[in-house]
Amino acid sequence: MGAFIGQTERKRRKVKTVLITGASGGIGKEIARTLSSHYRLVLHYHRNEESVRALALELENQTEVFVVSGDLSKENGVTEILQQIVVPIDALVYNCGKSQYGLLTDVSNEELSDMLMLHVQSPLRLVRELLPSMVRKREGSIVLVSSIWGLTGASCETVYSTVKGAQNAFVKALAKEVGLSGIRVNAIAPGVIDTPMVADFNEEEKRMMEEEIPLGRMGRPDEVANVAEFLLSDKASYITGQIISTNGGWYT
Repeated sequence: MGAFIGQTERKRRKVKTVLITGASGGIGKEIARTLSSHYRLVLHYHRNEESVRALALELENQTEVFVVSGDLSKENGVTEILQQIVVPIDALVYNCGKSQYGLLTDVSNEELSDMLMLHVQSPLRLVRELLPSMVRKREGSIVLVSSIWGLTGASCETVYSTVKGAQNAFVKALAKEVGLSGIRVNAIAPGVIDTPMVADFNEEEKRMMEEEIPLGRMGRPDEVANVAEFLLSDKASYITGQIISTNGGWYT
């Protein structure tokens, strides 16, 4: 079962619950921190349990926190996670940071299957299971963390660009399908964000990327988190089916 981590002592209004996948990563952590003052949190991780447990302890005085685990790149990943969730889910942030570099001709069938499952099948399956409850309540908000490459494509990241493009199409289609049920669906398309995902680039490569970005720097995880907070909030009550570029003006 999901592990209950903590709860504020003060009395609270009824707080909505958000499920954040990939909460152990750089962007996922900042989204959790940013949302902790507004939501009860269900934090998902796959491998890095230590990171997400530390995050849960950090936030336990802000809100109620549950931790769930599962491998969303595998067939049973969504089922495994849902079996651990013990509270109703009002909002979802689907955030998974796994990329794939190299020529398409060098991608193995296993790598291809894992990427398609993680970035396409699992979000569709997870949302499919969460939707009935949202429809009954006639409210809900879903945010996917996509990528700039899902909009413009990247050489040597053909698979990653493809699955992120699929996420963007999913967002646009589903928003039209569930809008009358009071559910909003949006995505964030970050550019280069200063997280462990860019660790594979050397300093020269990072400098060259920054020179291409109009704002002259990589983005910060909290800048993505701020967009997620906005899209989930009532301040974005008339925004749905949108892919919000958070890229410092790169590839506009």
